[in-house]
Amino acid sequence: MSIIDTKLWTALVTPLQENGDLHLDDLRSLVRKQEEAGNGVLVLGSTGEGLAMGLEDKKQVVQAVSELDTETPIMVGVGGFNHQKQVEWIEFCQQYDVDAFLLVTPLYAKPGPKGQVEWFKTLLEASDKPCMLYNVPSRTGVKMEPLVLKELADHPNFVAVKEASGSVEDYQNYRKSAKDIAFFSGDDGMLPFFAMAGCEGLVSVVSNVWPQATHRYVEWCLDGRGPELLPLWQECSDVLFSSPNPIPAKVLLKEKGWISAATLRPPLTGDEVEDLSLLKNADNLIENWYNENILNK
Repeated sequence: MSIIDTKLWTALVTPLQENGDLHLDDLRSLVRKQEEAGNGVLVLGSTGEGLAMGLEDKKQVVQAVSELDTETPIMVGVGGFNHQKQVEWIEFCQQYDVDAFLLVTPLYAKPGPKGQVEWFKTLLEASDKPCMLYNVPSRTGVKMEPLVLKELADHPNFVAVKEASGSVEDYQNYRKSAKDIAFFSGDDGMLPFFAMAGCEGLVSVVSNVWPQATHRYVEWCLDGRGPELLPLWQECSDVLFSSPNPIPAKVLLKEKGWISAATLRPPLTGDEVEDLSLLKNADNLIENWYNENILNK
């Protein structure tokens, strides 16, 4: 199954034990829940705390998910500011059964258009897998330049863009620069708007805690029914982003019993969540919507 065929990718959290070590059994369990919902899985993105993980931990995550007997497509995050390290990471991951890479705009340095083109081009050439380029200026400090899409649109490994600028105008400008490239919303709450503008799907945080319901949400949005869902999903997704991602998601996953601990790597901490009732209420609202509109239909 290609990147484009998979309409919902879950940017998976990385479960940890109370002492901060990886909890690989919980990780495998979360992948199974996404498999049951028919979702793809992105590991070691920002939601997976990829930049807070040491190299050995990251390797264990890739090994653990790639060794599962699953049909769930696996995408691996590639992001940082040391170019050679990103190339080496791609080369390591390609030894395992992974399906795609998410290539993030370089962090901190704020490169110009030509620097961005060179960064992405060399990473695309290092890969023998299809790649999704990721624009997220709120995290990287720089917006992906349209020149990147224009210059690289014909590269065989460049097949999709994850657009998380939060701007429909920017999205439309990118589409003009690469008309044959698939676009995915990187913001759960923006999907109804991006769907009306022709996007292919969603890379989601909220599907960590609502995998089945979010799968249906994506289907409805791509069918043009997004506006009727917007009030509910905007309210509930806002709760999942009321503290820095992935803090609320991990706290709610622990509350639901899906992971053993809500441990995060510093500088993130679950203490940022001061009112657990907001998360529980959002969980109930989505569960009720799913039961009434899907299960009982």
